Amino acid sequence: MESVKIHDKTFVPYLKHNELQEVIKELALKVYEDYKDEVPVFVGVLNGVIMFFSDFLKYYPGKCEIAFLQVSSYTGTQSTGIVYKKMDLTKDVEGRHIILMEDIVDTGNTLESLFEYFKNTQRPKSLKVASLLMKPEVFKNRFPIDYVAKEIPNKFVLGYGLDYDELGRNLPDLYQLEDGRINH
Repeated sequence: MESVKIHDKTFVPYLKHNELQEVIKELALKVYEDYKDEVPVFVGVLNGVIMFFSDFLKYYPGKCEIAFLQVSSYTGTQSTGIVYKKMDLTKDVEGRHIILMEDIVDTGNTLESLFEYFKNTQRPKSLKVASLLMKPEVFKNRFPIDYVAKEIPNKFVLGYGLDYDELGRNLPDLYQLEDGRINH
């Protein structure tokens, strides 16, 4: 793994693809233990979740359904603090067990908005969160993040579905911003 340059930023290697696969497989099996007698609906929060979501499903041995919705709160490397819904939920999930699939949880503002959306409009039987990555030092909310594959420091990351101004999602490994921390 070598450093990559995207736009005006340099990103250095952080997690290799095979390391990501290990933590995703472990997470999928943990979720399965909780839902093996159910048919949960995994709801992917687009766009960043796409690679994690796909690999998670490959490791999940139980019955399940999938849906998607799209929201955004980032401009460049900064969270705007405002969550924009870009695409509505693709499936009716009322009365179902829902697991929101996220690529990364940092402040939790996006998830807070999604919790409100689901509780007020979808009325699921249960609502949990599974995230590939979490930045615990900047998480600002009180609700639980039920399943986390890997906790990471508060550095901007790129690759494996995550982007910087729409580029870098296709990188199979995860990279972090070379010059350090991002202020939220």
